[in-house]
Amino acid sequence: MSKSYETVKIEREQNTLWIILNRAHRLNSFNDVLIEELADALDTAEKDPSIRCVAITGDGDRAFSAGADVTMFPKATPVKAEEFSRAGQSVFGKIEQMSKPVIAAINGFALGGGLELAIACDFRVAAEHAELGSPEIGLGLIPGWGGTQRLVRLIGLPRAKELVMLGIRLKADEALRIGLVNKVVHFEKLKDETRSMAQKLSDGPPVAMKYAKHALNFGTQVPLEAGLRLEASMMGLAFSTEDLKEGVEAFMSRRRAEFKGR
Repeated sequence: MSKSYETVKIEREQNTLWIILNRAHRLNSFNDVLIEELADALDTAEKDPSIRCVAITGDGDRAFSAGADVTMFPKATPVKAEEFSRAGQSVFGKIEQMSKPVIAAINGFALGGGLELAIACDFRVAAEHAELGSPEIGLGLIPGWGGTQRLVRLIGLPRAKELVMLGIRLKADEALRIGLVNKVVHFEKLKDETRSMAQKLSDGPPVAMKYAKHALNFGTQVPLEAGLRLEASMMGLAFSTEDLKEGVEAFMSRRRAEFKGR
């Protein structure tokens, strides 16, 4: 992958693509360019069949992302602000809709749009010093990149109201306790822990992984009966794959399955 970006760094490790937000001087906050380049990097990863997992992190040890770059706010009109909100929602929606699992390696502050990016991912691994929150209310704003919707689905309405309406910031251990992150590790072990999770996901059957992600993400947004029908459809489709045959044969032979994504 030879693409060059201004605000994003790309690193390939076996079947995992690392996308590193590269505006450390601004705590990896989002401007228009970063939104566009993150979207392009995600599209590129989605189209590459050799990439089975994506990991997103921030440059440095201070911030995953501090959200939107507030230096843009004074010159923003309501129309531009709505467009900026929709642009962020669109790129974070790509993560949710991707056929591949995405891990957020939270290396520091995940605030505002940074938290919204993290909760759009499938898994969240946080460094011990990380802080997570939605401080927009202190600016007279509300989250605009999915925070009011995904937080409720992830941690429930009462906790979501604490973050959004009170602007509470959570330390990593508290975020773990309420289910906002999956794991907390020393900063020095953050990449290794993410690599280990990414490898396990990459070793799995890609087609079934896609179906599982879609059933979990979208089946939970509709009435139960509709979600169950989606689940049954996804399961039925999995029976058409070579990976299912390989998985069953490997299980019967007590050997490790070698999934090809077919």
